[in-house]
Amino acid sequence: MKNYILKYREKFLFSALLLVCSTPSNAQTDIDAIMMEKNAFCVGPMYSYSSWKNYWEGTLKRENLNIGKVSTQMFGLMGNYGITRKLNALFSVPYVKTKASAGTLHGLDGIQDLSLFLKWRPVQKKVGDGKLSLFAIGGVSFPLSDYVADFLPLSIGLRSKAASARLMADYQKGDLFATLSGTYVFRDKIKIDRTSYYTTEMHYTNEVEMPDGMNWNFRAGFRNHRWIAEAVANQWNTLGGFDITRNNMPFPSNKMNATTVGVNIKYVIPSLPELSIVGGGNTTVAGRNMGQSTTVYGSFFYVLDFSPKAKTAAKTN
Repeated sequence: MKNYILKYREKFLFSALLLVCSTPSNAQTDIDAIMMEKNAFCVGPMYSYSSWKNYWEGTLKRENLNIGKVSTQMFGLMGNYGITRKLNALFSVPYVKTKASAGTLHGLDGIQDLSLFLKWRPVQKKVGDGKLSLFAIGGVSFPLSDYVADFLPLSIGLRSKAASARLMADYQKGDLFATLSGTYVFRDKIKIDRTSYYTTEMHYTNEVEMPDGMNWNFRAGFRNHRWIAEAVANQWNTLGGFDITRNNMPFPSNKMNATTVGVNIKYVIPSLPELSIVGGGNTTVAGRNMGQSTTVYGSFFYVLDFSPKAKTAAKTN
């Protein structure tokens, strides 16, 4: 019901979903084809707002007047450090707040999950009139607080420890580019605050097996040292799970599929190239056991240079 693909857009798109750090070296996130320079650290805050009124109960699209419009605000901190020009380390920490405009269910808020990634570019070569780059990205995430997962659609997350493995290919010709990536997400089981529950059969336990997931992301547009403007299509599929039963609340191990489309824009300030401004949005065009959400977001990021030459120059000054 609630668009919990937001969790994975923030982590595996952040996704995604998001353009961040930008410098003359054009550093960004775990889901794009941009790398930070060695010893450069890009960090900054981020805000997103997502809401929905209609949702898919299984494949049936409907509205629930008992909860009205469900909204989610996310306040996050993200960072990207260049270990080398070919290897970057990234992190994100979101604070999430939910709300329902009608009914008696109260929204929740709290720190959600810490996400950590390593992004490696083993191949970058000239192909035809352009440049082909290949990437391998690995990540993990785990809860930072004891939030409640079994209170959908107002839970702030699913409380499942997760690991992801992504392969990505990027081709750029001049200022035009296209990037395709595929991600497999491994999810650990969770514990809920009841001793039995029903899915498609009765379970006399407080442990819930969480199905893994698969994410496909395609983005294309314009990219240079000052601007990035891109269109993004994203497909999330839960590999297992079951549908929400009629007029029932969603459950953490439901099958949650979503197709989203959106745009991202990034601009580097000419007078201060260490600073970049980012904005964008996306909407859900198809789903299963998901809210038909629309998301907007914005952020700014600053790059700090920790290279030996920068330290030497600072001492000289």
